[in-house]
Amino acid sequence: MPKGAGAQFRFLLAGAKGSTAAVAARLGISRRTVQRYAAGRLRRPQKALRAALEEETARDWQPGVRARVREQASSGGGLLIEARARFGFRAALGSTDDPRMRLIRQTVSPDHAGRDPRRPRAGRDRS
Repeated sequence: MPKGAGAQFRFLLAGAKGSTAAVAARLGISRRTVQRYAAGRLRRPQKALRAALEEETARDWQPGVRARVREQASSGGGLLIEARARFGFRAALGSTDDPRMRLIRQTVSPDHAGRDPRRPRAGRDRS
């Protein structure tokens, strides 16, 4: 994800096909301010603008990250999903039933890893 304010503004402008009005409306600033940051004349946004800029940049950046990971997982060796969970029962400390943190790892085959979880599979009845 772009780190500097100018790079973030240029990234948002590229996504908006160069429309400074669209970027300005998303961030709640003027079109001219967007142009100044993109050109490099302004460099350090105030806190509110910095937070909005980072949020909007992350919102546009994330789908590309997910698509790249999905593509790599489907063309490579699959995907490894890892989660931590606490298993056990409420018991006295030191008891064998005392809950413990466990690490669970599950591999997903390349066939399943490449699927978009938001799209249903073909031939599947959704009733």
